[in-house]
Parts: sequence; C-alpha cells; structure tokens
Amino acid sequence: MFKAIWNWIQTFSSPKHFYPMSGRLIPWFTAASAILLVWGLYLGLFVAPPDYQQGESYRIIYIHVPAAWMSLFIYVVMAVSAAIGMIWQIRLADMVAAASAPIGAAFTVIALITGSLWGKPMWGAYWVWDARLTSELILLFLYFGYMALQSAIEEQRTADKASGLLAIVGVVNIPIIHYSVEWWNTLHQGATVTKLDKPSIDTSMLIPLLLMALAFKLFYAALVLVRTRNEVLYRDRNRRWVRELIKNLG
Repeated sequence: MFKAIWNWIQTFSSPKHFYPMSGRLIPWFTAASAILLVWGLYLGLFVAPPDYQQGESYRIIYIHVPAAWMSLFIYVVMAVSAAIGMIWQIRLADMVAAASAPIGAAFTVIALITGSLWGKPMWGAYWVWDARLTSELILLFLYFGYMALQSAIEEQRTADKASGLLAIVGVVNIPIIHYSVEWWNTLHQGATVTKLDKPSIDTSMLIPLLLMALAFKLFYAALVLVRTRNEVLYRDRNRRWVRELIKNLG
C-alpha cells in the first residue's frame, strides 16, 4: 500500500505527468469553488441574522476571516513545498511554492484591507499597531521577500533555495499570528471557531463562514494548479516533452 502511494507521488511529482493530470482537476475545483462561494455569500449576506452587537457590519467576516485563514494556510503550504524541494530535490515542489506566493500575498492583502474596513466602526480607526495586525503585515512582507528573491536571482535552483529558506524560517510567524490574541492584550477579538470547546458563534452564522472557507480553499487549489502548470511550461520550455506538447497543440 505504502509503495503504491509512493509510486503515485513520484509519478505526480514529475512535471511531465503533473501537467495533464492537473489540467483535468482544475475545472472540478473551479466549479465546486464557484458553487460554494455563491451559496456561502447568499447565506451570509441574506439569511444569517445581524449580530446583536455589531449589527450588519459583522458580515465582512465572510470575506475577511476566510482570507485571513488562507493567508496562513498558503504560507504553510509554500514553506512545506520549499522544504520538500530542498530535502528531496523534487522540482515540482519548488514550482508549487513559487506559484503559491502571489496567491498567498493576495489573500493577505484582502485580509488586511477588509480587517481595516471592519476595524473602523469597531475600533474607531482603520489601523492600530495591534499584535495580530502587525504580525499579519509581517506575513505580507515575507511573501514579498520570497517573490523578490525569486525575481532577483537569475539561476533558478539558487533562487529556489534562497527563497525556500526564507519561507521555512518565516513559518515561525504563523503561530505568532494565530496565538497573538491570547499571548498579548490586543484589540482584535479572540477565536470564535477554532477553539477546543464549542464555537462561540451561532450555527446560522457559522455555516456560511465554513462554506466560504471551503470555497476559498478550492479556489486556491484551482489557481495554484493553473499557476504551477505555467511555471512547469516556463521552466521546462527547452525539454522535449514541452516542445512536443506545443507542437501537438499547434
């Protein structure tokens, strides 16, 4: 069983085999993401009741919270992929990390902007140097640093190693972001869903939030496959299988 799984991983990690396999998955991820996104937004914006304290303004959580979760999740995926690329010399893992960085940065920007829009009516200011907000901003700089190293270093293998090392070291910021509201006295509210005990959010509000979170993850899956396929074609542009692929498409 283990050998079969390992053989499948080795096959899928080959850019030549990854390209057609990923192409078949992208439409499914895209369709599922679109369905869940529409469903989640409908429930969150029109069915879920107003919050007893924040009123209608709380509804921004259906974008802000999933985006914030994705900013952390994608960085972990990027760091793990970079580690796999460095340890086992799997080229596709480095490509996944490189493809993930701009997506993760985009989700981080969305989280920061929507958080600022939410913070204005709640705190009276768009930005405060709160531990959660500051560490999330540092995460954005880590994404930018990874992409800068990828662009600045001409030799691809060296660029992957340098940016991958930054990604791995930067993982230390992830638990800081997650536990910042518990470790320090911050304005940002504590966890309402990811708790060991019962979530302190009503089910009618929780369900659309979870649907949006799943929709964002499926959207990321589709988008990272598209970007990785482009990365594969670019890096393997001089290999025989890519030339044959282009010839067949032409």
